[in-house]
Amino acid sequence: MGALFSVAEIRQAEQAAAAFLPQGSLMQRAGQAAARLAIELVGATAGSASVPPRPVLVLAGPGNNGGDALEVAANLAQAGIDVSIIHIASAAPSAPETAQALARARAGTASFADAIPPDEKWALVVDGLFGIGLARSIVGAARTIVEEVNAMECPVLALDVPSGLDADTGAVIGPDGIAVVASHTITFIGDKPGLHTFTGRDHAGQVALARLGVDDALLPAASVHLNDPSLFEFAFVPRAHSSHKGSFGDVAVVGGAHGMSGAPILAARAALYSGAGRVFVAAIDQGPAYDPVQPELMFRDAASLGTAGTTIVAGPGMGDSANAIRILAKALDGEEPLVLDADALNLVAASPDLQVRLAARSGIALLTPHPLEAARLLGVTAAVVQGDRLAAAREIAARYDAYVILKGSGTIIAMPDGEAAINPTGNPGLASAGTGDVLAGLCGSLLAQGWPGRDAALAAVWMHGEAADRLVAQGAGPIGLTAGELPAAIRSVLNRMVEQRPRRCALPQS
Repeated sequence: MGALFSVAEIRQAEQAAAAFLPQGSLMQRAGQAAARLAIELVGATAGSASVPPRPVLVLAGPGNNGGDALEVAANLAQAGIDVSIIHIASAAPSAPETAQALARARAGTASFADAIPPDEKWALVVDGLFGIGLARSIVGAARTIVEEVNAMECPVLALDVPSGLDADTGAVIGPDGIAVVASHTITFIGDKPGLHTFTGRDHAGQVALARLGVDDALLPAASVHLNDPSLFEFAFVPRAHSSHKGSFGDVAVVGGAHGMSGAPILAARAALYSGAGRVFVAAIDQGPAYDPVQPELMFRDAASLGTAGTTIVAGPGMGDSANAIRILAKALDGEEPLVLDADALNLVAASPDLQVRLAARSGIALLTPHPLEAARLLGVTAAVVQGDRLAAAREIAARYDAYVILKGSGTIIAMPDGEAAINPTGNPGLASAGTGDVLAGLCGSLLAQGWPGRDAALAAVWMHGEAADRLVAQGAGPIGLTAGELPAAIRSVLNRMVEQRPRRCALPQS
């Protein structure tokens, strides 16, 4: 479920399928599937029956993606829809199936144009300029077309991948590149990672998959999936009536250097609201004696905190003092589950000694970097990390034998064994201060309750995003959504997930 495949894997499956099919079969199937979706979209925008239907603009590039578009145009014209085609021909001879699609389009009622007619109002634009084979920036006349399409207000349906977007990474291809901003994408044979992370979420819109009849056996076993409760739902277990506060673990949030006490409090509230039995704020410097909003939280001096039996969340507002480094080293040397966030990640990135301690520890380590923190851990720039988020997260996970949550649009969850997931929940409301602290506290809470590292990482990211989505649905955002609103929303999501599971109780820990 939710399998994602690289361009190389899709190419291999496509070639294997084509070897057993008549020439052009996959292109024809792609054109039929996309035409069906296009007709649905045109119908959704048609409005009153008394208003003449608007035409559809089909953009066909020089390669096989353009052939898919020409098949779409021929099918739409055959369905009685007014279709205009802009075809960017290749100087080299077209593939036979693409030439066949062009002949079909020319034989129908669709009209061809050299440029987008000015002032035309379109029901839909179908983007088939460039597909998964594009390797350089879109330039020249094609770039002008993309700019014009991105200025339109009508729906845009991209074929396989929005033109100009890297299907593996979600980055716009090339320096000073440009990509179509689609409202919908129909992708073929298998779903692609780049449609769900980084700028892919902004460019792809709603993604639909058309398998084109390709046998599952032709695709490899997927190592990347869309994050979904089916990947971790067994970990949601109703609590036994005989539970007590010692049944669900202790969490200590280590942070709160001078002037930064808010960060660990946010993390601690998230741990409390997501079910940890006892939650401590272990302050680096003297700060508040208690939290007036959540007096259940207990405050301690980080230097004197005992860590035996306690899951540590280190980093929120931790600072970079010598005291912070000593306390972090002590936590790294322990065997209890450990979440590293924010300043703790920066301290590790700056210290070869701490890096060795992290890589060598036997207990679970879960890292939650944003792109700049990930770049510091890898010794590269944030642009390099964002250029291939999946590869960056996997490299950190392998280097430190840790579970890694690379935050951002389409958050990446990478496991030490190379498995990875891309998270589909969440919205721009999470792009505000403190939301990462909440995520770290949630991760620590699940680990303290005995969740395996893989499931804790997957579930925490999914619930964090789902909580933000529910808040937006209730009118609290995305603009102005605050981190402080998330813990209660996460609690609601968590309890709903538990309610949906079979009534099999988790017996309390001794």
